[in-house]
Amino acid sequence: MTAVDISSVALSRAADAVRDDPATASRITWQHADLTVAPPPAGTFDLVTAQYLHLPPEQRPDVYQRLAASVAPRGTLLIVGHHPSDLETTVRRPSLPGLLFTAEQIAAELDGEDWEVVTCAARARAASDAEGTPVTVHDAVLRARRRP
Repeated sequence: MTAVDISSVALSRAADAVRDDPATASRITWQHADLTVAPPPAGTFDLVTAQYLHLPPEQRPDVYQRLAASVAPRGTLLIVGHHPSDLETTVRRPSLPGLLFTAEQIAAELDGEDWEVVTCAARARAASDAEGTPVTVHDAVLRARRRP
């Protein structure tokens, strides 16, 4: 497994989380990289996942297309992010226009000849805002399988 993040702090925390499980830790390569300038190699991974990778709208299509290109035939692309409807709640979210996205927006960027969309949804989950008030937020979830 290759774990990539632009944040060295995130990578360190993730490595710490598996440190007590040497069998798991030994199977992970930690890579500090900026995916906007250093895309992963094409067609090499069985699973490519991006969790809460919120980019400006002008950068998002290019980065997500490169992530999709790195999925091997029959592999899976999983993208999860904060849904724009969260801006209507009291939960803090980035307020830059277009930073949040729907699964449908990401799915529209995939070539239907190359991809089977398995899940394209806004999944609700319970959360609390900064004052501890319970709220329902939504995650944009796209799961697609690359055709052979």
